[in-house]
Amino acid sequence: MIRKLASGEYRLYSRKVNPKTGKRRNLGTFKSRAAAEKHERAVQYFKRH
Repeated sequence: MIRKLASGEYRLYSRKVNPKTGKRRNLGTFKSRAAAEKHERAVQYFKRH
């Protein structure tokens, strides 16, 4: 899940809510949406291999 920040950067959040904090886990901040999407694909691959 990618959200645009007020600073203009994009942040990748986990899809599930972290039960300990009740919020989504931050999986990295990126300058461009394309970079965030690329990393999201890498994360999804890593979760299954």
